[in-house]
Amino acid sequence: MKKTIMQETRAISPAVKKYLPSLTAMAIFMQSLDGTILNTALPAIAADLNRSPIAMQPVIVSYLLTLVLLIPVSGWLADKFGTRNVFCTAVIIFTLGSFCCAISSTLLELVLSRVLQAVGGSMMVPVARLALLYTYPKRLLLKVINFATVPGMVGPIVGPSLGGWLVEFASWHWIFLINIPIGCVAVWMATFAIPDHKGNVGKFDFKGFILFGSAITLGTLVLELGIDRTVRYSVMALLLIITLTLIVMYVGHAKRYEKPLINLSLIKIRTLKIGLIGNLVTRLGIGGIPLFLPLMLQVGLGYPASIAGAMLMPMAIANVATKPFIVRIVKRFGYKTILITNTIALGFMISILSLISTNTSPGFIMLLLAVFGTISSIQFTAMNTISIADLENETSSEGNSLIAVTQQLSISFGISVGSFVLLLMSNWSFLQQQGPVFPFKGTFLVLGMITVLSSLVFAQLRPDDGSRLSGNKKVG
Repeated sequence: MKKTIMQETRAISPAVKKYLPSLTAMAIFMQSLDGTILNTALPAIAADLNRSPIAMQPVIVSYLLTLVLLIPVSGWLADKFGTRNVFCTAVIIFTLGSFCCAISSTLLELVLSRVLQAVGGSMMVPVARLALLYTYPKRLLLKVINFATVPGMVGPIVGPSLGGWLVEFASWHWIFLINIPIGCVAVWMATFAIPDHKGNVGKFDFKGFILFGSAITLGTLVLELGIDRTVRYSVMALLLIITLTLIVMYVGHAKRYEKPLINLSLIKIRTLKIGLIGNLVTRLGIGGIPLFLPLMLQVGLGYPASIAGAMLMPMAIANVATKPFIVRIVKRFGYKTILITNTIALGFMISILSLISTNTSPGFIMLLLAVFGTISSIQFTAMNTISIADLENETSSEGNSLIAVTQQLSISFGISVGSFVLLLMSNWSFLQQQGPVFPFKGTFLVLGMITVLSSLVFAQLRPDDGSRLSGNKKVG
């Protein structure tokens, strides 16, 4: 116990205490701003590149897939070379990737630039979050993480409207250029605001990286090919068999290797396991919503990009406004109650979005999105923090990487699953005849049902799970 207490109360400089959460928030801001601006700008980018909006999916999926592949490496690199060095390198790469995106003239160039951007993004936020886990005691983590998330949520507030304004009155290239000055400031702050923690690391698990990377790549490819109706089912079945074989091979390798890329033994931590599965299943329903909402407003309802972006602002504002109250909500009701009821409410809210039509007033749409933003804020914070509830200092790095991988993988799967549902709805002649918004209505209804069913995962929690984070001996 004394060793654990000494680890949790390690001395940190006043500058780190003051600025580390803000620097973490800046990293989150860069990623969230980039994603939300891109979602609003996709129709304009598609038109400029002579593609359909749905065909722009590789621009997002390639970024997410790269994150999934490289996030596990971020923990090893941070422990090997220090959190400060790796964070600075990550921000520089992310900023360079943003510049390359801005000068892209073809879809292939844009996808490759997004991959470069993701190389930096795969280390930027996870390493900043890892520095928080190493620096602050367990009892302060929920508040610190919540504080870091709130400023970072400014990105989703300004992103949709800024992205819509830029593509309508300037050029879509500017949505990437704005990352450059922010990245320069982040690198400067990192010189004094992030501690240079290092950990004990072994030899890098190259075999595990190849097996894991190949399995994830092929698994994502199977989902993407499912959207392409020209691909034979026999080809998809073969790729699926190879994917499952690679997963089995990696599981066997991870059990034998001393320090595997993804430490599957962490799954024995019950709250981590439930948090990871809950993240994966829940995001199958909600992972694609940030992409489909701006598409529905522009393609389905015909709003200009600037108006569509402004209509998304209440969702982000409500998301941020809810953050300061989440700690008290969790303390009052406990993680189990919150995650079960909130997941069901979130599923119903997604289903209610299917009621939006061309006759729905913009004000009512914005009200619905504000409610959705409030519920989403509680959901993401609760899911993310319950996952780290029982991690100790010696498991923080590996656990942090596992959580980040699961989050990005589930978002990628969510986009692919949602896109597949949207394609089915778009090819349904009955919905086609009703109007361009009806495929989106059907998609939201299906995704809402998936989200409601995902609440069953959180029923496995105990009433006192997460009490170490909330500061109570027993919650709920």
